[in-house]
Amino acid sequence: MSQTLEGLSYSALEAVLSRAGVNPVHAHPLFSAVQRQLLRGDLSQAAGILPPVQRWLGSSDAIPVCHMKSVDETPSADGFTRKYLLELCDGTEVESVQMGFPGRFTACLSSQVGCAMGCVFCATGQMGFSRNLTAGEIVAQAHHVERELRRTNPGERLRNIVMMGMGEPLHNFEPVMEALEILTDNRGLNIGPARVAVSTVGYVPGIEKLARHPKRYSLAVSLHGASDEERGKLVPLNKRWPLDVLLEACREYTAIKRARVFFAWTLIRGVNDSDDHARRLADLLKGMDAHVNLIPLNPTEGFDGGPPDEARVRAFQQIIQDAGLPSTVRQRRGIDVNAGCGQLKAKRRPKGVAELEV
Repeated sequence: MSQTLEGLSYSALEAVLSRAGVNPVHAHPLFSAVQRQLLRGDLSQAAGILPPVQRWLGSSDAIPVCHMKSVDETPSADGFTRKYLLELCDGTEVESVQMGFPGRFTACLSSQVGCAMGCVFCATGQMGFSRNLTAGEIVAQAHHVERELRRTNPGERLRNIVMMGMGEPLHNFEPVMEALEILTDNRGLNIGPARVAVSTVGYVPGIEKLARHPKRYSLAVSLHGASDEERGKLVPLNKRWPLDVLLEACREYTAIKRARVFFAWTLIRGVNDSDDHARRLADLLKGMDAHVNLIPLNPTEGFDGGPPDEARVRAFQQIIQDAGLPSTVRQRRGIDVNAGCGQLKAKRRPKGVAELEV
């Protein structure tokens, strides 16, 4: 896909202007117009844009903004969750979600059109893989959520980014890291790296790269099974990188980053929600700097399973906590707007592409 201004880091924008014969000092007002003011119209009229940049913006060599548009938007009855189906320049579609509370809004972003990981209970995994997103397309999703947040909740802004939407972020490593570099730039949206979480279903090469990346983003790993046999039935990638390999990569991440790993466990009634499952999960993570996020399943049409009742969820959590592992139950936000990964797109386009449940 073609380059867009949203996908240029500050240094990349300086380099582009320099190659065009424009003093790179002019990068600051242009970067601000795109990344902080979130302008998409005639950038030449933005504050601080001087004639050299105006001439470049009007030339055939200028890099355009991303013309992503919302084709479906659904607010949840909870008043805080809003899901967007966004159309890209090539006509493909991805989902983004705004969620949170006053003072703590989060954007959940997609990294791919579809997903190649094939998790059986995930609406995206049931659809297949189309292509990777560019850094600009990832950043443009955050911009869309931020614009809508400013419109609907004046005075609020995005505080957190989670790469937990459509796709496997670590399977599209470089564009995702480029996008996060832009989103965490203090000259742009200025979202602190500590407020960014990157989710993976267990793509070990990506975990190893993330451990060595200069920024310390939080790592969230989708687990869902405490044995290779059980996990392999839900997460096909487990056959390529089984649990012992995955957990060794997680330990390496913890050792290098000196950071906790967040493990997601989607609770599926009668499949992985028993007391025995909880005990085996606790044994699996014993001695690790780990936090367990329990997620009652968001049902999808392509998977014959449902969430356990609240009492079962709390019993499962208690066993985890009694074993010394911190644990939270993720709130099931936006169920009425199909806010689980891929669900809005699957409902609207039954034969479309898919996304990753984490």
